[in-house]
Amino acid sequence: MDILFGRNKKEQLEPVRARVTGKIPSWLQGILLRNGPGMHTVGETKYNHWFDGLALLHSFTIRDGEVYYRSKYLRSDTYNANIEANRIVVSEFGTMAYPDPCKNIFSKAFSYLSHTIPDFTDNCLINIMKCGEDCYATTETNYIRRINPLTLETLEKVDYRKYVAVNVATSHPHYDATGNVLNIGTSIVDKGKTKYVIFKIPATAPEDGKKGRGPLKHTEVFCSIASRSLLSPSYYHSFGVTENYVVFLEQPFRMDILKMATAYIRGVSWASCLAFHGEDKTYIHVIDQRTRKPVLSKFYTDPMVVFHHVNAYEEDGCLVFDVIAYEDSSLYQLFYLAHLNEDFEENSRLTSVPTLKRFAVPLHVDKDADVGSNLIKLASTTARALKEKDDQIYCQPELLCKGLELPRINYAYNGKPYRYVFAAEVQWSPIPTKVIKYDLLTKSSLSWGEAHCWPAEPLFVPTPGARDEDDGIILSAIVSTDPQKLPFLLVLDAKTFTELARASVDVDMHLDLHGLFIPGTAWDVKKQTPSQEEQGRAVDHGVAPRT
Repeated sequence: MDILFGRNKKEQLEPVRARVTGKIPSWLQGILLRNGPGMHTVGETKYNHWFDGLALLHSFTIRDGEVYYRSKYLRSDTYNANIEANRIVVSEFGTMAYPDPCKNIFSKAFSYLSHTIPDFTDNCLINIMKCGEDCYATTETNYIRRINPLTLETLEKVDYRKYVAVNVATSHPHYDATGNVLNIGTSIVDKGKTKYVIFKIPATAPEDGKKGRGPLKHTEVFCSIASRSLLSPSYYHSFGVTENYVVFLEQPFRMDILKMATAYIRGVSWASCLAFHGEDKTYIHVIDQRTRKPVLSKFYTDPMVVFHHVNAYEEDGCLVFDVIAYEDSSLYQLFYLAHLNEDFEENSRLTSVPTLKRFAVPLHVDKDADVGSNLIKLASTTARALKEKDDQIYCQPELLCKGLELPRINYAYNGKPYRYVFAAEVQWSPIPTKVIKYDLLTKSSLSWGEAHCWPAEPLFVPTPGARDEDDGIILSAIVSTDPQKLPFLLVLDAKTFTELARASVDVDMHLDLHGLFIPGTAWDVKKQTPSQEEQGRAVDHGVAPRT
């Protein structure tokens, strides 16, 4: 287990050619960009949690049936400060860092005070976001880092707070057909209010006669939703969109702001300030994109923890949305590095198995409907919405499938009726063992798996001119617990789930989290430093983003 979790990974700065077996489709040309934690110890210090590790970017460049691999640590301010000090000096979510013990008492006191309102890390280790012509490494704080997708070079640091008042934001934005970015963040006690802020970044900046990275400067607040608690806002990792609506779950997995403000002084991590309140409800907020206002109906469901929305769409006056749900927050606890040892597989049985759940909410509620009546009349789902005495509506989901995580779809169907979910299969353990294709219509599945192989999140790339939803290929980076087996990029036929090819690389590959695919052929993978013209073309071919 130490092979995958405990040991720091080495960078592969020079592109290395993979050994391809099978045949990669000739039309598949582009860069698969991935992100995840790669360094877990600095000097004599170590992170407490796997999700705290320093961000390691890696890429698979595919061109004319060949694959080249490279990896590079994100040169964030966090990374640079830690490496310079040869110890962890910047706090992460599960690891609180402290000043150098050699410093005097006045320096220590100042550090304690500066952490009362923390300046969060720019260790952007979760995902890759497309914004205009640029790519950014993202995390769940207010910082993102622009990167060069060809060389993996770290470029400027961007603070969302310069453009919109949010202290944290998701790593899973949505994109519309023209490339506009829609995301959500939390504004903590701003002008006496804590609220969830939905904001929009245009794909291109309006012509204003000025050069520079324009789109972020034109970020606008799309809508805001008041938190039910001033000092205990909900944690969330993603949200859903349809053509006309946004769906946001305010779940009873909440951050205690007062505890976070004193965490440094008390010697505890910010993660300890998160708590699941099983006695509370999960509130379903629906925002009309046309009016930019929340729908007035009050929807709720049972307490749950959702990290990943799968998709959402409108059908016959209802909003249908699918999520991967847990009964509690125990998943996060399993990834503390103290648990990631040789006994991990035996000791990490999930107390709550991830379940694919389908919810349906009526977009127009009949005020004359009887109390207790089901307001959902769809033949396509058994999900129900029951009217209650106080005009609240209790939403009871349809349970579709257990044991799925890291869901992806054909993003062309994002916000629309769809049929297929591509995901990593996890059963009794949070470790992925297979890549799976789940058919929502037939409730059947196809899978790929191999002994000692741990697949990353599967990413769907459509065949050019595809007509069918599953006409394309699946890409997944595979690492192995067997030191004799090289890691590889897996290429599957998305229809049949048969293996088309694999590209093995003799490198120290890490288990990643999320990423995207940039289609195109406007680069030479053998060059170390592409020209500015090539850089511009390489990121100007559209993107298959994360849902």
